[in-house]
Amino acid sequence: MLRVEHGRTESFLAFAPEGTPIIGAAMLVCEEGLGRAEVAISVRSDYKHKGVGWELLRHVSAHAQVMGVKVLESLESRQNHEAIELERQQGFTASPYPDDPTLVLIRKNLKAD
Repeated sequence: MLRVEHGRTESFLAFAPEGTPIIGAAMLVCEEGLGRAEVAISVRSDYKHKGVGWELLRHVSAHAQVMGVKVLESLESRQNHEAIELERQQGFTASPYPDDPTLVLIRKNLKAD
């Protein structure tokens, strides 16, 4: 992950309709200059398969684009087929992660150079 620094890091929380509990969280960490950012998303197990991860990824991607981020990335376990497919449906591409064969680098271009 990129180093977390104030001003280039955003956290997002998703709540159940009644307001509690927190059912998902996302973090966006941008490199200086906003050329690249990383996103990490976690959803409570009892709220998986209900669109929470999809909406968090959509929201964080839109937020990063408004910020001016050019490329949004995420690391996924190669075994996490559902997350990789969800990201592909939102325009991300998957490629092998060079330093660890158990991981996949997910990437989406948000802004043309």
